[in-house]
Amino acid sequence: MPLTLYVDGDRWRAHLRKVADSHPGIVPVAKGNGYGFGVGRLARRAGWLGRDLMAVGTYAEAPEALSRFDGDVLVLSPWRPFEGGEDDPRLIHTVGRAEDLAELAQRARPRVLLEALTSMRRHGFTAEQLAVVDANAVHIEGLALHLPMAGDRLAEAERWLGSRPDLPGMARVFVSHLDDQELAVLQDRHPDLQFRPRIGTALWLGDREALRARATVVDVHPVSRGERIGYRQRRLPRSGHVLVVSGGTAHGIGLEAPTSGTSIRQRAVSVARGGLDATGLALSPFTVAGRKRWFVEPPHMQVSLLFLPADTVVPRVGDEIQVDVRFTTTTFDRVEIG
Repeated sequence: MPLTLYVDGDRWRAHLRKVADSHPGIVPVAKGNGYGFGVGRLARRAGWLGRDLMAVGTYAEAPEALSRFDGDVLVLSPWRPFEGGEDDPRLIHTVGRAEDLAELAQRARPRVLLEALTSMRRHGFTAEQLAVVDANAVHIEGLALHLPMAGDRLAEAERWLGSRPDLPGMARVFVSHLDDQELAVLQDRHPDLQFRPRIGTALWLGDREALRARATVVDVHPVSRGERIGYRQRRLPRSGHVLVVSGGTAHGIGLEAPTSGTSIRQRAVSVARGGLDATGLALSPFTVAGRKRWFVEPPHMQVSLLFLPADTVVPRVGDEIQVDVRFTTTTFDRVEIG
């Protein structure tokens, strides 16, 4: 009774090739849940693409990547003394503080990527700190620019390139969130630099038509108006059927990241959705007979309960139904690549 990700293998692999071929210095990123595929599966695929380097999000993810990928592995999260990290010669550490660089330098010449503190204001050295970095005891792999997804990214990248310290390895620049046009402009303006775009979502999830998420119908129960069901024993407003389907909170179903609500329409939708939530109604990501269906109550750990009105064609136990998921927060029971 799994929650399954079906992948059109030929189409997906063609997309991966297209993205890799159009970005010669690409660093495939496989972090978190591996974009729904799992870190290990993506590590093998990075090797299949012929890459010399891939990136993971944390040190906890590094061992799986190192065991499935023959090239080097970059950890995107900044190194801290309490992280430790493996003493593997293929591991590259991201560093954004002078004290961490000094501590890490106590090891046998570790490989490090110096991260700049961009307008993201997340991690990194300021331009002034970079100018006085003591890198004698480490091997510098390059400069990292983690840029925001809004604003003038090109201008910000140019400012950082102009303030790069004259250190070995700083001719390699690792960038995130530059589009193809911005990257092409930088490459044209700076032919002496090697740009290495770190790409995750656009690589693994860039062709959504190649990916289909399906939930299995686990049980079906006829119900009457006013009947109490579920953990909370709420009364049903109408007669129909309760559909029990695979996919619960353990899979990431029902989890929603906060959004900025930048447009008036987005804010109006949020207000309307909040009003429905307050009445105990929440629209599920599951589609039956061409329509998204309401949760009976919040998803359980492994399954979700959906309400189907009496006039709806009812699927049978074992049937699969469409589910719209956020791949970066969904853990599938099974991934089938054709």
